[in-house]
Amino acid sequence: MIIAVDGPAASGKGTIAKALARHYGLPHLDTGLLYRAVGMAVLRSGGDPADEGDAFQACAFDDGLLDDSVLKSEAAGRAASIVSAHPSVRAALLERQRDFARQPGGAVLDGRDIGTVIAPEAQAKLFVTATPAVRAQRRFDELVRMGLAVTYAHVLGDIQARDERDSGRGIAPLKQADDAVLLDTSDLGVAAAVAAAIVLVERTR
Repeated sequence: MIIAVDGPAASGKGTIAKALARHYGLPHLDTGLLYRAVGMAVLRSGGDPADEGDAFQACAFDDGLLDDSVLKSEAAGRAASIVSAHPSVRAALLERQRDFARQPGGAVLDGRDIGTVIAPEAQAKLFVTATPAVRAQRRFDELVRMGLAVTYAHVLGDIQARDERDSGRGIAPLKQADDAVLLDTSDLGVAAAVAAAIVLVERTR
């Protein structure tokens, strides 16, 4: 079974996807980490995430970067949103994601175009969302726990800017697949959101 979990930044899709993977005994891939790794590799090389050539070269990043906590930073998130708009970057990472989804037994993938582009054949598709204010508060709290000096206003502005970039890009924009089920986590805690997700997946089996 392939489970596709899409949604905007800080909607809870990653937490839900990990929980679904544990519940069903499936491997999990946070596809956003791939783009964050490309974005961070560009920044570390002194390149420009908006330059498609710089971004494409960074697609050859060392896999060890995927375990680096720096990928959780706001800088990595902003760079990821920028590099993900480049067609050559998306093409370079496309097969890697599809191979993961189509492994024997299935998998759980979360991102922004899983149900629409990476695995449109997924048996279960969720589109996880929450209001920008709620998502910004979640991300702000996460960054504070990491010891980073940020303001809520800055995080909210970044969330809104990323939503606009991700939804407005010409290649594989963030959008709900026609056959995906909407899960709004604005008023849900983690346990309730996971429980709701499991119910929705069960309805597709």
